[in-house]
Amino acid sequence: MNSHNKNHTKESAVVNAIQEDRENLIAPFVESNSVYYKKQFEKIGSRAKFTWTFNWVAALLGPIWYGMRGLWNWGLPFIILETFAVIQLARGLFGDLGAEARSRISQIEGTLEFRHKQLAAAIENQTDKVEVFERAIKSLETAIANIQLEVTQAEAAATSVALFGLGMLLLVKLVEGVIANPALEKRFSQWLSDRGRTFGLNTARTAVTVVFVLLVFIVSIVHFAFPGSVEWLQTFPTNGQIRLTGISVIEKIFDAARDGGGVIFDSISYGIRIVLDGLEVLFVQTPWPVIASFIILLTWLSAGLTGAVAAAGFLLYMGLFGFWEKAMTTLALLGTAALLSISLGIPLGLFSARRPKFYAVIRPIMDFMQTMPSFVFMIPVIAFFSVGKPAAVITTMIFGGTPVVRLTVLGMRGVPESIREAAIAYGASKWYLLTKVDLPLAAPSILAGVNQTIMLSLAMVVVASLIGAKGLGEDVLEALQYSSVGQGILAGFAILFCAMILNQIVQGKRD
Repeated sequence: MNSHNKNHTKESAVVNAIQEDRENLIAPFVESNSVYYKKQFEKIGSRAKFTWTFNWVAALLGPIWYGMRGLWNWGLPFIILETFAVIQLARGLFGDLGAEARSRISQIEGTLEFRHKQLAAAIENQTDKVEVFERAIKSLETAIANIQLEVTQAEAAATSVALFGLGMLLLVKLVEGVIANPALEKRFSQWLSDRGRTFGLNTARTAVTVVFVLLVFIVSIVHFAFPGSVEWLQTFPTNGQIRLTGISVIEKIFDAARDGGGVIFDSISYGIRIVLDGLEVLFVQTPWPVIASFIILLTWLSAGLTGAVAAAGFLLYMGLFGFWEKAMTTLALLGTAALLSISLGIPLGLFSARRPKFYAVIRPIMDFMQTMPSFVFMIPVIAFFSVGKPAAVITTMIFGGTPVVRLTVLGMRGVPESIREAAIAYGASKWYLLTKVDLPLAAPSILAGVNQTIMLSLAMVVVASLIGAKGLGEDVLEALQYSSVGQGILAGFAILFCAMILNQIVQGKRD
């Protein structure tokens, strides 16, 4: 019994010491009004549920208080809400709510004056358009009357708009005061475990917060409550010469690169052409029974009997609807782009997986390749390689080549270190570690990257047809130009079936 009491006493002493240490750290954390915050933090920490407290300073200062304390996750939403409320209040009190409607009236009045002149001329010349102009004038006068009613209603609603803004502002202030202490207490608890977090009242942070909040408030109020009063708030102040200069500089850079790197670009086009011509001989010029049976057999070995039957049905569809040759041309183009992307992407992913600094450099480049619209990066490709199939292959590689790199890196980094360390402990060489440990364990992720590269490459079929690539994309492009719904749907299904066949071959039974 005595030992139990002693243990309980020790535990109580430890808890009290921790509590005292926590209370002593509140003062350096808050830096101001520490007595108040000690009381509030103790009140909040003693209950598991939400504790009602109200911070008048936070309510008055609003987002400025939250920014000063580094609580931007709360401060930014409160800036938006307060700005909206203040804008409504300013619009109701000082704004011209009927300005837009009156502007429409002035435009219609100009048209009405022109119609009156036309009517007078028609009456004078006794033409048959007198009734037409009279109806037009009557319609315009009715529109003006309706808009004038809108102006009256908008001006009458000014008080309601102001009251709404005031009510919303008070509600936001109430929420800011209630949320302040729990949010700061939570940040204090996080700071106890991670002293690198922001705390206290930093002069620079306070100055930035005040300037930012006031800038948002003032500019927003002036823009929305007094539209048109400050011209440069409507449109960004720029100079057209800047754009022309930028265009001229870019064109000079591309001209210099094209003139200086002509041999390199020709060599790349020649290499792509070799691979593309070989695949076109294989897919297009080989008799269709040979290619069909080869694809069906490959699908059967990869995906089983069901996949082979589906592939046979897809190939039959392409043949019966006259898409066979174009489908094979598409597969040759796609195969060239995918083969080059995979041949470059997997080694690049393997190299990057164990070199984080190198991957940090190429990752933004891959983000740029996937984010930039295909029609944009098609422009420099055409500038360097002209139009045709090599340019289409390069465009497809840019768009679809990044997933295999990303997923190869992901798969290699997902290999458990314990397995690698065990292999190294048993004397595994780097080559053995790569081929017998890393690649087998990373294979599902790498194959997923291969599959994504093929699918994204196929998605570029229609876009590639714009720069001279033949195949199924050409039919879809013609259907878009001439609104031929049937041709577009049939060609679209052919592209879909090509994708499904390739997916079955690459993924197979892994699905």
